[in-house]
Amino acid sequence: MKFTELGLDAGILRAVADQGYDVPTPIQAQAIPVVLQGRDLMAAAQTGTGKTAGFVLPILQRLSHDTNLSMKRFKPRTLVLAPTRELAIQVQESVQTYGKHLKLRSTPIFGGVGIGPQMRILKAGVDIVVATPGRLLDHVNQRSIDLSGIEILVLDEADRMLDMGFIRDIRKILALLPKKKQSLLFSATFSDEIRGLATGLLDNPVSVEVARRNAAAEMVTQCIYHVDRERKRDLLIRLIDDNQWHQVLVFARTKHGADALAERLSKAGISAAALHGNKSQGQRQRALEDFKRLKTNVLVATDIAARGIDIDELPHVVNYELPNVPEDYVHRIGRTGRAGSSGEATSLVCIDEFKLLRDIERLLKREIEKRVLPGFEPDPRIKAEPIMKPRGSGGRNAAAPARAGHGRSGPPQPAKASRKAPARGSHHSGTRHH
Repeated sequence: MKFTELGLDAGILRAVADQGYDVPTPIQAQAIPVVLQGRDLMAAAQTGTGKTAGFVLPILQRLSHDTNLSMKRFKPRTLVLAPTRELAIQVQESVQTYGKHLKLRSTPIFGGVGIGPQMRILKAGVDIVVATPGRLLDHVNQRSIDLSGIEILVLDEADRMLDMGFIRDIRKILALLPKKKQSLLFSATFSDEIRGLATGLLDNPVSVEVARRNAAAEMVTQCIYHVDRERKRDLLIRLIDDNQWHQVLVFARTKHGADALAERLSKAGISAAALHGNKSQGQRQRALEDFKRLKTNVLVATDIAARGIDIDELPHVVNYELPNVPEDYVHRIGRTGRAGSSGEATSLVCIDEFKLLRDIERLLKREIEKRVLPGFEPDPRIKAEPIMKPRGSGGRNAAAPARAGHGRSGPPQPAKASRKAPARGSHHSGTRHH
């Protein structure tokens, strides 16, 4: 099937072709006709499956076909709710990319920046609002947005919104929307909570599931390096150097740990930056842009902060620390191996994390390939130590570091003796561009 067979208008198809796309992904092929029909939709789709275009393209078409626009100029007609600022920006970019030949207006609404400019844009009138729940309610309280004209509602990454504690905000927002509307819910998994939310929101929805529950990306090569907790940083530096990795997304368990690791990599001559919830909006956007453009080779991120990262051909993901929740491992490695490209997911596992590894392999229903790099063999005399569980998965509640001073599963401590990696440029040659 091709995009030209989905019933999309010429202007939208032109914008799709401009991006070099010809064949829709499975979620796009199934979701677009449903949305065009005006049906409610409940879709299970992992990150990287093309789900954003799966709802953006048909929404643009439905809005552009409405000829009675003059009466609706100052009321938004579509509301997309997203869990993070990064995801809201990503969806907005998709709206702009695919709607560039249409006369539709859109704006992202998120916290961490001044509310004044957003109020002015809303006052001038927009068709599509892409918002995080908290900032949207701020606008509701300021009376700077009128949600009574919403015709289409999208809950994007609904599971993550529930994980981040947004359920009360979502229910407040739903109470402000018209009863009669088209509702689309996208989630990586269909948990009992998600099904409960869908029951109260969706009207006789079409259900679409494009991947097995918690199925890891098939295009991703996965491997494990067993290494002592104190030698992880030096092993990561060696892997980046020896393999000449030019664009690597590294997952750390805590915000403090992400900062410390990025600083350590920078001192070793590797261009690195940290991405987490304590960074300002400007810092986060700058770090993402530098990473996408290969000005920064390594981005060290917490789970929540990484949800908004969307790079078509990201070649390498590294789990510097395994997540406490096995499903988060699947979300992490799903950042690579997208859009038909191959990718590598490497995990650095110390003795403290053996139980976490077993849980992940049980979820995947297979063992992950184990490797040991000569010179980094684990010391059998080292005993396992407990891992402090992050609160809120790095979202609103900061992840708790390990016990002060012991430097095990919390913030990395300076290595006793680590070689200085050779300085490098941005390594543009040989790297696939997104």
